[in-house]
Amino acid sequence: MGVSAVSGSVLVRGGRVVGVDEGGSVPADVRIRDGVIVEVGPGLAAAPGEQVLDAAGSFLVPGLWDAHVHFLQWVRSTTWVDVAGTAGPEEVCARVAAALADRAGDDRALVAFGYRSAPWPRVGTVAELDAVTGGRPVVVIAGDAHNGWLNSAALAHFGLEPRTDPLAENEWFAIFGALATLPGVEPTEAEVDAAIARLSARGLVGLVDLEFDAAFRAWPALVARGQRALRVRAGVYPHQLDEVLAAGFRTGEGLPGGEGLATMGPLKVIADGSMGTRTAWCCDPYTDGSPGDDRAAGAPNVTASELADLLGRAHAGGLHAAVHAIGDRANAVALDAFEATGASGSVEHAQLLRREDIARFAALGVTASMQPHHLVADRDTAERVWADRTDRLYLARSLVDAGATLALGSDAPVSPPDPWLTMATAVHRSGDDRPGWHPAESLTPREALAASVDGRRLRVGDRGDLVVLGADPLWEGDPAATQAHLLAMPVRATVCAGRITHRAG
Repeated sequence: MGVSAVSGSVLVRGGRVVGVDEGGSVPADVRIRDGVIVEVGPGLAAAPGEQVLDAAGSFLVPGLWDAHVHFLQWVRSTTWVDVAGTAGPEEVCARVAAALADRAGDDRALVAFGYRSAPWPRVGTVAELDAVTGGRPVVVIAGDAHNGWLNSAALAHFGLEPRTDPLAENEWFAIFGALATLPGVEPTEAEVDAAIARLSARGLVGLVDLEFDAAFRAWPALVARGQRALRVRAGVYPHQLDEVLAAGFRTGEGLPGGEGLATMGPLKVIADGSMGTRTAWCCDPYTDGSPGDDRAAGAPNVTASELADLLGRAHAGGLHAAVHAIGDRANAVALDAFEATGASGSVEHAQLLRREDIARFAALGVTASMQPHHLVADRDTAERVWADRTDRLYLARSLVDAGATLALGSDAPVSPPDPWLTMATAVHRSGDDRPGWHPAESLTPREALAASVDGRRLRVGDRGDLVVLGADPLWEGDPAATQAHLLAMPVRATVCAGRITHRAG
């Protein structure tokens, strides 16, 4: 997989260690032995047989993490048809038809990704997708991954009854987790290896994989065939919780065959939907909804009692929990469940919060696992469907000021798994030429970096993971300039567990 073989030790020499918590950067070398930092200081001499990585003129930071990824879905997405930015189902169908014309004679299923139907005048129908796809299975996935639009051939493939409209939430997730059964959609080993190399090239050494089906089995298998570039905490969903509990897997402990790189992650529970699918569970109705609509404020995917039961079982079995919550009511119920059960873990997304819930994250020790780049896609839709509450979206600054632990990620394939894009958006809160959206909630570059390193520092006894950068990640100008600086960050080398996993040419 292109990972340098290391004979026990590597010395990263001539760099400047960046102060993640305070200060600027100081000259220091870093010695890693057997996957652990054993020495930090200036002028370290190379030991006999030790590999030396020249970092002269560079800045050194701990290895970067993406706290929320659906890994195989992201790898698959590199071949999916792009239907982002479409104004309605007619435009989606036109793009799908064009893609099928380009693939004439190819009998593989076609998957498209990226539409967001919340601002559309209507949702698409199975019949109009059938009209442009014929008998080849076609699945069109929303950009927030909370609904899927299937043609009749795809419905039949998955054993579903004929229907007229897209699938959403729990009904859809069962299909999303089974996309690999479609002909021709599973990535090759070469595609998986290339994807891992792309992550290493951006400085990533680890991720929390919340893939829908058995990530806790997939990653040890990848390690067995040579994957040494990433640390992974592999999640589990309720449908496989009994299996994980019976096996005695506990969060943070190594998975069998994972060689310390693949460890057990959290139980993932999807408590509500998404804003883009109009299923995020809110305290108040969506501002553009129809009067009298009994789902005008969204809805839960699990009841409060079901959520508490799942978190209680996870906690008793040594598992942390990762609770997906987008709407403010879902976030409040998620925090209630953590409080009632004593469970440890995170709220994934923590997108829309009541002000009174901000302090509860720190008080309960619950991590706010946030994906800042989602606001780029959400900004305009939120101004329409949540027009009275956009000041309570992505409250990164408020959470940090309240003492909460913040972990940044991408939710790939919803957003690209690029930690510099994530940090840049957290700092500027804009994806175009407009000023930052509610800029009072922006993070500083140092805070964004601190939320991207899995709590690690370049100090003796910590993991032997670091990134060699060609520019100072703490540099600040005006918000747009700082964003541009982070987006252009040159990653000169990445080291994971003492192995050089990326080196710029």
